[in-house]
Order: sequence, then C-alpha cells, then structure tokens
Amino acid sequence: MAKQLKITWTKSTIGQPETQRRTIRSLGLRKLHHTVIKEDTPQLRGQINKVKHLVTVEEID
Repeated sequence: MAKQLKITWTKSTIGQPETQRRTIRSLGLRKLHHTVIKEDTPQLRGQINKVKHLVTVEEID
C-alpha cells in the first residue's frame, strides 16, 4: 500500500505571494486548520515544499 500524507494548513496566507495561495488551494485546503489526506507522490511533495512554512505534514500508513 502506498504511503499517505496528512496535510494540515496551520498558518495564514495573508501577505504571501499569490502562487503560494493557489498552491494551498490546489492541495485541497479550504480553511485554516483544515486537514486533508493525500497519496504521497513526487508532485505532491513539490507542492508541500513550496508552502512548507504554512502547513504541517505527517506520514501515515
């Protein structure tokens, strides 16, 4: 079974560039402290790396 990542939006995007706001939306996060579970892929890791200062990530099995 593939690894999954639990992504939680923890910090506001106020004052952040528009590209980071769009990345948060593309991850499926809608509100602050919202959590989503996604399959671990290289593309997802790249998106998380772009907004790593705004989210927390946990690996789950």
